[in-house]
Amino acid sequence: MALSSDYPRFTLGSALTPEQRAFFAKYGFLHFRPFASPEYVQQILNATQEVQANWLAAGVEKVNGVPIKYGHDVDGAPIVQRFAFASQHHPVLHNLLEDDRFKSLFPLLEAEGGRVGENEKDGLVVNHYVNVEGSEFSQMGWHTDSLRDVFYGKRIGPMLNVGLHLDGTKATNGGLRIIPGTHRQGLHKMLFRKKYYKDVFYDPNEMAVETEPGDLTVHDGRMWHRVAQSPLTGEASRRRVMYVPIIAGKYQPKSEASPTPFYLRFLHLVK
Repeated sequence: MALSSDYPRFTLGSALTPEQRAFFAKYGFLHFRPFASPEYVQQILNATQEVQANWLAAGVEKVNGVPIKYGHDVDGAPIVQRFAFASQHHPVLHNLLEDDRFKSLFPLLEAEGGRVGENEKDGLVVNHYVNVEGSEFSQMGWHTDSLRDVFYGKRIGPMLNVGLHLDGTKATNGGLRIIPGTHRQGLHKMLFRKKYYKDVFYDPNEMAVETEPGDLTVHDGRMWHRVAQSPLTGEASRRRVMYVPIIAGKYQPKSEASPTPFYLRFLHLVK
């Protein structure tokens, strides 16, 4: 479904407008600007750095069964490149998920019992992409977020993936790519349209999502998307974004006793 890169950027208030709901129904995503102020973005970045320092010092390998992905920064120092359940480890991150504006997104699920999945799936995930030697996370291949339900033999449940972008990313510097409208595809195309995570290549139907610090994006869990690698290296390639699921259905929290989910066996493919 064709969509120009100059699609509308909306403002997220206490309730979605009819225009916003219609846009999401057609294309499967929304882009809000601004959601977080520059000062708040810096508070969030400081909080993630504190969590990182604690996990590095403690040698944390998994949180609630989810492996933590480590790599190296531009100066060679070790960093966390994929956090899981980060909001359970810092009050600033927990308070972020208490923002009432998230509740205004619940109607997009078209299901009762919508909630922010702070303690479910992978919780609040922080992805830190940097394109340098030793980095373990510079891009992410094509995938949908609903695949995990299929792995567990479940009916695909309603899910939104909500991203708070902490760095500005132009299309020329990699970043989020989506195929608008694929949230309405059938199961066969959701499973086989791409090779999950291995396929990192340009798609003629894809669209770049250009962000500024503090932007919020929302996409349907059934939508095909990827994170393109920056053609730049070093500091210029840095991109940090947080994702939290908004879900409905049975409450299924994770704990320290939770096993590693099967779908995370593919995490090593993400480089």
